[in-house]
Formats: sequence, structure tokens, C-alpha cells
Amino acid sequence: MEKKTGFLSALIIGVCVLLSCIALAFGLSHFRSESSHVISATGSASVDFDADIIIWRGSFSAVDYSSQAAYAKIKSDADEVKKYLQNNNITEDEIVFSAVDIRRTYRDVYDANGNYVGSEEDGYKLTQSVTVSSRNIETVEKISRDISSLLDRGVELESDYPEYYYSDLDALKLDLIDKASQNAKERIDIIAKNSGARLGKLKNSSLGVFQITAQNSGTSSYSYDGAFDTSSQHKTATITVKLEYDLK
Repeated sequence: MEKKTGFLSALIIGVCVLLSCIALAFGLSHFRSESSHVISATGSASVDFDADIIIWRGSFSAVDYSSQAAYAKIKSDADEVKKYLQNNNITEDEIVFSAVDIRRTYRDVYDANGNYVGSEEDGYKLTQSVTVSSRNIETVEKISRDISSLLDRGVELESDYPEYYYSDLDALKLDLIDKASQNAKERIDIIAKNSGARLGKLKNSSLGVFQITAQNSGTSSYSYDGAFDTSSQHKTATITVKLEYDLK
């Protein structure tokens, strides 16, 4: 009885293994059949364009033992910065001042033997930033480079590098997607023609990431998540589109 039961168990296991192999073979055959009845190609499109908006940021600080004196100094500095910008053809609606940041300052304390014993309050440091957003690119570039007149007025302004943006970026992206899609379809048509295949319906499409880089920077500036350059006025936008068609 035990031999008979063992034989039946082995037989059942053998049948299961055989059926699994048949199913796997059928699946692979079906997959190969399906994959051999499609054509796919990746198209690309790029365009050079110039930014039409410039953003420049700067910051200045005031330090004093009392918060009132420090605030009076930074308010005076802000007035000088605003006057400087407006005298250089920047309009009031292009200028935004941030809220004033206030922090306590401390100094190290040492004993008579020169040993550090701690720190004590030494006053206040107030910091404020200013942002200019304008379409007058050349003027703002000049301002960002030449702030010596503010130093002459006692304002120690730290100037950041300008940032460049494009106001109609969405329309530019849509146009690139259209051109990249056309490029991918043209490649598929060539493959189908040269192989004697007949195209069916579009099976799948996928969009690559946008790469916006400085002109002539090459693909070395590309990023896996998509590059977005703000350091250059002259830019290049690139996109890829992959299409997959069934075959009749």
C-alpha cells in the first residue's frame, strides 16, 4: 500500500512539473510572438531660445548692540538700495523686499588665563534681502555687477548671480513634444517601409524628461530627472518621445 501511494504521489508531481513546463513554454512562445509584432522608435526634438525674464537677489545686514539701532540702520540701508535700483530704471513693482530676519549675536568669553568660559549676548544682527524680477535683462545684469555706489553709501550688499527664465515655457514644451512625436513616427515609417511591414494602431507612447541647458553645454549637463538651467540667458531645450506600433 505504501509503495502504491508513493508511486501515485510521484506520478502527480511529475504531471504537475510537465504541465508547468508546457505552460512556461507556451508563455515564452506567446511573448515572443507578441514582441515580434511591434515596431518602436524614439524621436527627439530640440530648440534654442533666449530667456526673457531675469531675477536678481541681494542681501544686506546691520549689526548693533540694541535691536532698535540695528533696525534703524537696516531700514536706512533698504531705502538706499531702493533708491539705487530706481535710479537705474528699475520700477517699484519689480522690487520686492523680504521681511527682516533678526538674530541675537554672541561673543566668546575667556578668563584671565585665556581659558574659554562660555559666551555672552553681544547685540543683534538684522538681515534683509531684495529681489528684482524684470524683463529688462541688460539693466539688471549691469546692476548685479556694479554695486560699488552702494558701498560708497555705507551699504554692504551681497549680490547673487542673476537667474534667467522663460515666460512661455509651457507652449515651448508642447511644441517640442509635437516635433519629437513626429520624429519618432517618421523613424517608424522608415523601419516599416524597409522591412516590408504594415503598421497597425499605436500601442504605447512614453515621454522622456525635459532637458533645459545652457547653449553649447552639450549632453554633459543632462540629468536623469531633467535639467533646468537658470544660469544662462541663452538656452537649449530637448525632449524625447518613444512610440510603439502594432503590426498588421
